[in-house]
Amino acid sequence: MVLTEEILKKKTPQQLTALLYEACIRNLEEAIYYMENKKYMESNQKVQKSIDIVERLGAGINYEAGIIADELDALYNYINNQLLRANIEKNVEITQEVLTLVNNLAVSWNQALQSQTDKQSQLTKARTNAYEQHIKYGK
Repeated sequence: MVLTEEILKKKTPQQLTALLYEACIRNLEEAIYYMENKKYMESNQKVQKSIDIVERLGAGINYEAGIIADELDALYNYINNQLLRANIEKNVEITQEVLTLVNNLAVSWNQALQSQTDKQSQLTKARTNAYEQHIKYGK
């Protein structure tokens, strides 16, 4: 799927975060493939892209969210340190560990997004019903 600038501008920050996780996962999977096939230049590029994505995710943390933000920042730092190590050593196991972490983050993020969407949908329905009741009986 090609994302145009127009499509990206219509995304919420939460949806953009989900897209960043997806891109990071894709890059890590490709990096592992290239490492396994001893294509180190290509794996280096994919790991570097993953590091850039994780840095962007870290830059978007809202530190007013409390301890969870601090923990997420520490996790992002750990992921980037592991990616640097994996890239230097061309270590598939470390890259796979990071891929697992990012996959878990993406799943959790998407579940939270879905939960939020469901709550917003329920609120919209409640408001619509209240409006309809007002129109129906307000005359």
